[in-house]
Amino acid sequence: MVELLLALILAAIAVGEIPLFHFNRATLALVGAVVVVALGVLPLDTAYEAIDWNTLALLFAMMVFTAHLRLAGFFDLAGRTLAIMSHSPKVLLLVILGAGALLSALFINDTVVLLLTPLVAQLTLAAGLNPLPFLIGLAVSSNIGSMTTPIGNPQNILIATSSGLGFGDFAAALVVPALVSLGIAWVLIALLYRKDLRRREFSWVPSRPVRIHKALLLKCAFALVVMIGGFVLGWSLALSALAGAAVLLFTRRVKPAKVLGRVDGTLLLFFAALFVVTRAVEMTVGFQALLEWSKPLLAGNLALFSGVAAVLSNLISNVPAVMVLKPLIPALADPEKAWIALAAASTLAGNLTLLGSVANLIVAESARPFGIKLTFGEYLKVGLPLGVLSIAITVVWLTLP
Repeated sequence: MVELLLALILAAIAVGEIPLFHFNRATLALVGAVVVVALGVLPLDTAYEAIDWNTLALLFAMMVFTAHLRLAGFFDLAGRTLAIMSHSPKVLLLVILGAGALLSALFINDTVVLLLTPLVAQLTLAAGLNPLPFLIGLAVSSNIGSMTTPIGNPQNILIATSSGLGFGDFAAALVVPALVSLGIAWVLIALLYRKDLRRREFSWVPSRPVRIHKALLLKCAFALVVMIGGFVLGWSLALSALAGAAVLLFTRRVKPAKVLGRVDGTLLLFFAALFVVTRAVEMTVGFQALLEWSKPLLAGNLALFSGVAAVLSNLISNVPAVMVLKPLIPALADPEKAWIALAAASTLAGNLTLLGSVANLIVAESARPFGIKLTFGEYLKVGLPLGVLSIAITVVWLTLP
């Protein structure tokens, strides 16, 4: 009975809505957490203990970084630089793929696509180009790039704080398959949209001047150095990021409301509530039995484990999938490699379909006001083969001696 209740809660969170009710994933997760505590499935003290404060702290700190960069005009500058560097549609596509991947590796990918999608839409429409291949390129590259660092996306933040793996561990293992995946993405999009990318040259004139707050931009750079310094000194990811965020919040010019108003409290609430729900799942008899049954199957099979992670990420979304699969890791043959495989598979699974990641949905919804319709089928032409190939290549790379 308890297992059925929790399965229904996870299914509702995965779908993200209930007919006739105004819910989103955060409110569904919160209601689910309250239900499991109220019904005695999980004691209140255990529910509090289930929340991983290191993950929430790191997520909050990266949101503070992104908010300051946005106020400094960094993302507008990035968009203009992107256009200046491009002299043909194919080069523009390559630049978008590179910029989307690089920025998503350094900042949370959902925020990157939220800020870059309007720029890409305006640029391509003004240049008389079909915006779809470029927007799809932005979506898939943000997912690919975000897997290479512990701060690229919410699930990697969770994995990093749970495993203790740092920047070097992620980058050393995943940069090469990420670069190969970006190359495959460029080839796929160039082939599928060859008529739209045939033009050799195009011109673009910005619709408005880019306003840069130089002092704030320099302060962001200094805060980034502080965060990296924390990593070098051996501080935890959360403490290093909070130190950088504290530097940014120590200011006489930027009002706190401008920054904190851009912090995604909904995402923080979602994570906190989801920690409670998944702890309740872990404590059920059914889950423990499933765990014991699956350990021998997955213990020495990284490919099968990655496949399970990819499928589960599409069924219930990547963050819940990571939380559900976490307890399996210690029993696997190489836990460190399993953490990396989980990060890669749960992230690259987001490229399989339009619904596979929040970043994809942000691109589709942010493009809609410009009259651009990115459909499920249109995205699938690129996403499905790219997702399958990139996951396979990454698994092969990780299994090499």
